Amino acid sequence: MEPNSFHMRKILLFAGSFLLAAAGFCQNPIQYLFIGTNSDAKEGGIHIYRFNPNKGEATFISKVETGYATYMAVSQDKKYVYAVNELPGGNDGEVSAFALDKTKGALSLINKQTTGGPSPCYVSVDSTGKNVVVANYAGGNIVLYKTGQDGALQPVLQTLGHEGYGVNVTRQEMPHPHSVVFSPDQQFLFSADLGNDRVYKYKFNANDAATPLTDGDPQYYTVEDGSGPRHIVFSPNRQFAYVINELSGKIIAYQYNNGQLTEVQTIEATKTGDKNDMGAADIHITPDGKFLYASNRGKANDIAIFKTSSDGKLLEVGHQKVGEHPRNFMIDPTGRFLLVANRDSNNIQIFVINRNYGLLEASGTTISVNKPMFLMMTPIK
Repeated sequence: MEPNSFHMRKILLFAGSFLLAAAGFCQNPIQYLFIGTNSDAKEGGIHIYRFNPNKGEATFISKVETGYATYMAVSQDKKYVYAVNELPGGNDGEVSAFALDKTKGALSLINKQTTGGPSPCYVSVDSTGKNVVVANYAGGNIVLYKTGQDGALQPVLQTLGHEGYGVNVTRQEMPHPHSVVFSPDQQFLFSADLGNDRVYKYKFNANDAATPLTDGDPQYYTVEDGSGPRHIVFSPNRQFAYVINELSGKIIAYQYNNGQLTEVQTIEATKTGDKNDMGAADIHITPDGKFLYASNRGKANDIAIFKTSSDGKLLEVGHQKVGEHPRNFMIDPTGRFLLVANRDSNNIQIFVINRNYGLLEASGTTISVNKPMFLMMTPIK
């Protein structure tokens, strides 16, 4: 680090904040902020806030007492929210369908279905709203549901089991699907499996009534032994995909073309912690595609910051310390704020993103919530 780099960083952050304040905030729509928690129904459930991107402020609106809510997805028409519910004791989990009242910011339960496996950790809904997919971490499988016209979940239509294991005997004793993500063109579904070091690819046909998901070609992509792929995110221009690996703490950058992934780079998101379990967790890109961020738990407890290049490769910019166990974070639709869910600090930190350099500055706003696990936004109007 150069002698004056710390002071330069501060100058850039404050300059970025000034530019943000002057950049026409009044044009940015108010958002609903949904916070899923890993606490019991009384203290946990889903907390709903009104988030003002013009000021970076959040105001509590309502709460749904639904128990553990570890991940959520919203339909493209913003009428329905789907949440996975991890149940204690190793029992099969549940996925809940809610109707969203956008005038009140309230969720009303429509119905629930079993996930056919324990520890559901991810849910996605396709662009038609007709298909919902869940990853069961401890079940070693992914499941697909069709939805009714009222957003209700029909019983499980497809169960797709993963096979194999990895070299990390304590974490990779069996398949552990950790995410299910539709490709930007909605022609494929990708599932990162922490347990067997594979990224599965499925062909997807939204209108198929019997088998919307079929094996892709190839059926899966392998990563370095012991990596533990967790989440995948696509660039806004649809040309690249990035996989965060929990156990190795590395990010793999891929060129994406018509369902095919071609690796272009592997870069470390953290060097802090146990070499066999770095605790890397979540990954997101700014709406303009200029910066990529990754969260690291364990001893690091930070957000890694990268600048993207035209060839998809990443250049490390720095690291921002956050609270304990940043399992999930998100970037608001304006690209001006980054919100971090610190599970073990019981809070949400809100940072201002420097639009020129990607650095983060604390906004001064913190939301206190018991065991926050997931963050999601949708516009009020």
